[in-house]
Amino acid sequence: MKFRLNRHDEKQQQSLTPWEDYQLQAAAKKKQRRTPNWIHQAKRIGDKLPRLKHQRNRKLVRRLTILLTSFTAVILVMIYLLCPLSHFQKVTVTGAHALTAREVEDAVQVRSGASIYSLFGHTASFERQAPKRNSRIKQAKITFRQPNHATIAIVEYDTAGYVMRGSKYDEILENGVVSEQSVSQPKSGTPVYSKFKQAKTLHRMILQYARLDAEIKRSISEIQAAPTKDNPNRVHLFMNDGNEVYASIPSFAKKMAYYPGIAAKMKQKGVVNLEVGAYSYPFKK
Repeated sequence: MKFRLNRHDEKQQQSLTPWEDYQLQAAAKKKQRRTPNWIHQAKRIGDKLPRLKHQRNRKLVRRLTILLTSFTAVILVMIYLLCPLSHFQKVTVTGAHALTAREVEDAVQVRSGASIYSLFGHTASFERQAPKRNSRIKQAKITFRQPNHATIAIVEYDTAGYVMRGSKYDEILENGVVSEQSVSQPKSGTPVYSKFKQAKTLHRMILQYARLDAEIKRSISEIQAAPTKDNPNRVHLFMNDGNEVYASIPSFAKKMAYYPGIAAKMKQKGVVNLEVGAYSYPFKK
């Protein structure tokens, strides 16, 4: 009996001997080695080209977006600086009594029509410089109100009295500075200083006066320097109620706090001595 190999029989094709299987694998490897490496590399590079092109386009779009955004921002800033909104249309001054609104604006250097941009970020510096430009200003505060309004709130130094020079009276502030303003008649409720030969002594006296209560300040008519050999800091006060007071500059503010109580117990006008201790006696007839 003869057997013929049926080449179309799948079962027979699948049944390979180990040797046949080894030969098939070796032939496949040999065929793979025959394929040049550059073909595989070319395929890999070809696969990457669409992705590289997409990345390049994304970078280009990003750069164009940044350039357009920057250019637009510059144009908007230029338009804002040229339009009226970038300048103060209204400036309000509060807290000014002795000074005019114009004097405050000149000291703070903020006035209607000024550029907001010139002040932006430098507000604290302008506030610090204001008292140096005008000795009357004790403190200044600048507040911005949208869209282009500003408020200047100031605190003024009160008047500590006057010094007579010629036929005029120079105003003295509570910080010890002699104001540039002069008047022909002192304002009621503030004393006149006289006989002070040294500016330093007068300055110390004014600083002591500034510490007094408002009621006691208004009760003083005149303050004279009256130094003695034993007390070079002695001062002589003339009160609006008719009494006179002797005191020492270093302890002036502290001792004068007792004056209202001492004056209330006096049966007649006289002298209150606050140099050492605190006592009173009537005028000699």
